[in-house]
Amino acid sequence: MALLPLDADQLLTTTRAVRKRLDFSRPVEDSVIRECVEVAMQSPSGSNNMTMQFVVVRDKAKRQAIGEVYRQCYEIYRSLDGIYIGSIDKGDVAGNAQQSRSASSADFLADRMGDAPALILACNAGSRVEGAPAMMAASMMGNVLPAMWSFMLAARARGLGTAWTTVHLMMEQQVADIVGIPFDTVQQACLSPLAYTVGTDFKPAARPAADSIIHWDTW
Repeated sequence: MALLPLDADQLLTTTRAVRKRLDFSRPVEDSVIRECVEVAMQSPSGSNNMTMQFVVVRDKAKRQAIGEVYRQCYEIYRSLDGIYIGSIDKGDVAGNAQQSRSASSADFLADRMGDAPALILACNAGSRVEGAPAMMAASMMGNVLPAMWSFMLAARARGLGTAWTTVHLMMEQQVADIVGIPFDTVQQACLSPLAYTVGTDFKPAARPAADSIIHWDTW
């Protein structure tokens, strides 16, 4: 399909977490999802091991079941002061206003996750990270996390919206059971809705200056 006219920097800076502007009524073609996965497979992979896996959930009953688990997890998340997005004080009016908008958007998705035409579960196959040495755990997650971000970039280029979330991992086993993921050997990394967006005019978000997070030569 035709791609949006975005250069590399525009694609990277305008791939936002899309929630309220997801078009829940429009199906997403399997061929488009396959294109996004093909792009994602070009991402870095530790030892060229390619252990990333994508579970694409289109079945309505399964989507709604995952949506209900997500809603339950989100209620727990909302109770966590200093963790829930709406409870974090940014220390200034503009920052808190942005935080409030993001919280409203996240709250909206908590109620509508199961309505997205497709849900994407990014997974790492082979073993779980619990108890693994730091290098091994980083390598395992380093296989799937770049792949999922590449998938999201490819989706944005095709007029689709995504929203990275890990809230469901509070009840990872329940989600695994819904779609038959072998829990003992497959680690879920994140969940995202996938839908066409209402409009494609997304903009970069406000961020701190780069020098606030750069450490030259020493911490």
